[in-house]
Amino acid sequence: MTDLVVLSYNIHRGVGLDRRLDLDRVADVIAETSAGVAGLQEVIREEGFADADQARYLADRLGMTLVMGATRRHGREGTYGNALLTRWPVLGSSACDLTFREREPRGCLRVALDVGGMPVHVFVSHFGIAMRERRDQVGRLAAFIRRPAEISGPRVLLGDFNEWHRGPVSRRLRKEFPSPMRRMRRTHPAVFPLFALDRIYWDRELEGREFHVHRSRLARVASDHLPVVARLSVRRSSVAAPYVVGAALPPPE
Repeated sequence: MTDLVVLSYNIHRGVGLDRRLDLDRVADVIAETSAGVAGLQEVIREEGFADADQARYLADRLGMTLVMGATRRHGREGTYGNALLTRWPVLGSSACDLTFREREPRGCLRVALDVGGMPVHVFVSHFGIAMRERRDQVGRLAAFIRRPAEISGPRVLLGDFNEWHRGPVSRRLRKEFPSPMRRMRRTHPAVFPLFALDRIYWDRELEGREFHVHRSRLARVASDHLPVVARLSVRRSSVAAPYVVGAALPPPE
């Protein structure tokens, strides 16, 4: 089996709780976790500007490959949205628009990775702050993560779901990704977390070995969110079978 360490982290545009923009702090927090895959939310990308291309700066600083999932424009030439940083080879990517009516643009990025010879599909998402918005978004997300023409192999879903209390998002995703492991931990606000906004879900083809909130001293100030980290084991298989979803899933262990 191959170990896969994944992280979900809302970096708050690189601005910490002390109101300082410091991408080196963000990079150091990611490095502390030893994550091979990092799904980031609230990332700015100004290509061609070294001091404003946050996505590229973090990727280069950590020696990782970047895939950007822009959800809206930022400034005159830039973009803003989700990003995935990875140490595994990238097989392909796509994106889904989750924007609800006239509210802030939201989206989900899918990146297919070659993890020890097995395709693993990692999704990075950021939901809205209103309940009706999230209810609509979780339905569209479900359709996106189930596209059989694009997806063969296990899935990992990373995101800031902005669900302050258990509701339609947690209920829907718990059914989609059943697991005996508790995966809702408080991450916001970082200095004294009260709400489990940031989560990681995975298919049963992946074995969850560990799940925790990274609570280092640096992480408590680098962003208004704490990152969540999961250590998964990928079972090697000579044939990548299509994933199983919904009612066809076996019961939780």
